[in-house]
Amino acid sequence: MFMKQFLNIVKIGGHIIDDPKALQNFLVNFTALQGPKILVHGGGKSATALSSKMGLNVQMIDGRRITDANTLELITMVYSGKINTSLVANLQALGCDAIGCSGADANCIQSRKRNVSEIDYGYVGDIQSINSDYISLLLKSEFTPVFSAITHDKKGQLLNTNADTIAAAIAVALASYFDTTLYYCFEKPGVLKDKDKADSVIEFINKETYKELLNTGVISDGMLPKLKNCFEALVQGVSKVCIGQSEMLSNVSNSYTTIAL
Repeated sequence: MFMKQFLNIVKIGGHIIDDPKALQNFLVNFTALQGPKILVHGGGKSATALSSKMGLNVQMIDGRRITDANTLELITMVYSGKINTSLVANLQALGCDAIGCSGADANCIQSRKRNVSEIDYGYVGDIQSINSDYISLLLKSEFTPVFSAITHDKKGQLLNTNADTIAAAIAVALASYFDTTLYYCFEKPGVLKDKDKADSVIEFINKETYKELLNTGVISDGMLPKLKNCFEALVQGVSKVCIGQSEMLSNVSNSYTTIAL
């Protein structure tokens, strides 16, 4: 029986990106992952801080940013410029042959501007397709793709796309090539029963416990789309999904959350 090669797709949260010590620790753990790997990032905290400095109003609904034309210009500079280039440079310094990508590069991630229903999210893209052949070629050439949260509609329009969703979509698209594991790394040790207590990690969440946690308000805000992406990825062929701090990448810590169907 043919055994697929393992592939790790890791999404890094904004709090880690903004904390130099935490970021360096993450990059070391990420670099140490054996075999092919992909990094996906947003940079919401950095973009929010710069938005405030420039006098741009930041609107968030259910953890998702409302993106007008000025905000799109700003986050493109921050995500695909400052953050992406810096991550690639630091990974190169650690011996990881990283290559920076946006969704527009080689048509890696094509999206469609979200239709206006009850909420107008502005220039926000919903993913339509992933160029898995090209991404697979990069991996087989021993490059480590680093994706920003900027996609495009192949008509010249850039779009802001949720980084959690991008990571899940890439993991699903590459599941036919690889045995894929999806990691969501952020500042907390996992999904917490009590958001103020780091030792209240929920080690295992399935669909039934997810509904209970949703009804009791344990899961809310930015965790809502994150867990939605987790379950959708598992249904579509991703082998494993984990949420926690970067130590889970190196197996140093057993304190993280595993998502299962």
